[in-house]
Amino acid sequence: MNYDFTSLSDRRSMGSLKYYYTDQWNPDLDEDVVPLSTADMEFKNAPEVIEGLKNYLDETVLGYTMAGHAYYDSIQSWMKRRHQWDIEMEWIVPVPGIVTAIHLALEAFTQPGDGVIIFRPVYHQFGLMVESDRRKEVNVPLIEKGEGHYEIDFDLFEKEASKAENKMLIFCSPHNPVGRVWTKEELKKVDEISRKHDLIVVCDEIWHDITFEGQEHTAYPTVSSQAADNVIVCTSVSKTFSLAAINTSNIIIPDEGLRQTFADKVSQGHYAVNAFGYKATELAYNHAEGWLDAVNEVIWANHHFLVDYFKEHLPKVKAYVPEGTYVSWIDFRELGLGNRELEKLVHEEAQFMTNHGRIFGEEGAGFERANIALPQNNLEVQLERLVKVLKGNGF
Repeated sequence: MNYDFTSLSDRRSMGSLKYYYTDQWNPDLDEDVVPLSTADMEFKNAPEVIEGLKNYLDETVLGYTMAGHAYYDSIQSWMKRRHQWDIEMEWIVPVPGIVTAIHLALEAFTQPGDGVIIFRPVYHQFGLMVESDRRKEVNVPLIEKGEGHYEIDFDLFEKEASKAENKMLIFCSPHNPVGRVWTKEELKKVDEISRKHDLIVVCDEIWHDITFEGQEHTAYPTVSSQAADNVIVCTSVSKTFSLAAINTSNIIIPDEGLRQTFADKVSQGHYAVNAFGYKATELAYNHAEGWLDAVNEVIWANHHFLVDYFKEHLPKVKAYVPEGTYVSWIDFRELGLGNRELEKLVHEEAQFMTNHGRIFGEEGAGFERANIALPQNNLEVQLERLVKVLKGNGF
C-alpha cells in the first residue's frame, strides 16, 4: 500500500495539545510554524487503523466494554513477531496511558520519601511524577561520550542502588531524549545491579518500535532468566502509530506478585481503558505493520536530512542521527549562549518550537529536543527559519 507522508493536516482546529500550547504562548506565530515539541507525529494515521475504527463504529454498540481476546492476542503476537518475546495473556494489564501507569507503580511499590533513580537527561515527566508523588528523585546522569552518544554510569548507579532508601528505577528504553537503543549487554548490567539491590524496575519501552538500521531493541525481561522477576514493562501503540489520543497502554508484568499488587492499584482507582483504545491497539498490531515500516524509513531519512542541513548551513549547531526515536537532541552549546539567550533566539525570534533541553534535567542545558516526525518539506521550512535568525545574529 502507498502511504501519504507528505500531507500536513490542520491540527490547530482539532484540539492538538502542542498546537494549543504553542498558540497560547504566541498567538501571532507565522502560519507555516509547525511545533516540534510534543512527541506525536504530523503524518496521517495508518489507514488500516482509521478504516477499521470506522467499521467498528458502524457495527458496535458503545456500551461498557472490557478487553477481549483479540486485544490480548494482538499484543502477544506483536511482541513475539517484533521483539522476540513470548508473553502470556495474564501478564498484560491495560491502563489509560503510560504516565498513569508509572504513577500507579510509584504508589504501589514505594512510600513517600523513598528514593527513585532516573538517568538524566530523560523524559521530563519522570522527575515530575516522582516529585508529585512525594518521592525523592535520585539522579544518575548519563555520561556524554561525544558525537551524540551517551552511556549509563554503572559505577554511580550501583552506588545509589545499594542504598536501602532507594527502591525503584524508572528506566527509558529506548531513551528519550538522547535516542540510545541500549545494547543487550547494557541491559544485562542494569538488570544485575537492580536485582542485586532489590530495585523494582519500571521500564518505559514506549519507543521500542522506532529504531533504525543496525539497531535492535531488546525487551528488558529477555536479557536474563531472572530479569522478569522485578520489572514492569510499559508499552503502547501511541508512539509507534501516533495514537496518543486513544489513551491506552499495555503494561506487561511477568511476575505474579508484582502484577497482582499493580492490578489492585489499577482497580482501586477505577482506571479503565476505553473501547476505542482496545480496538485501535488490535487494529494497529494486526494490520498496520507495513505502515510502521514505511514511516520508520521516512523518520530515518528526516534525521539524516536534519543532520546534513546543520552541517551545511550552521556547523556550530550539532545534531547526530540517533539509534531510535523520532526526536533529535540538538546541541547549541558551541554558540556560547545562556539558557535565556538561546531560548529567546530559538523560540521567540526563529519560531523554532522545540522543547528546551533543560526540562530534561540540568544536563540538557544548551540543547533543544526537536520532534522530526513531519513531512520533510515542512521540516525544512522550520530549519530555514532557524538558520536565518542565527546567521542574522552572527552565528
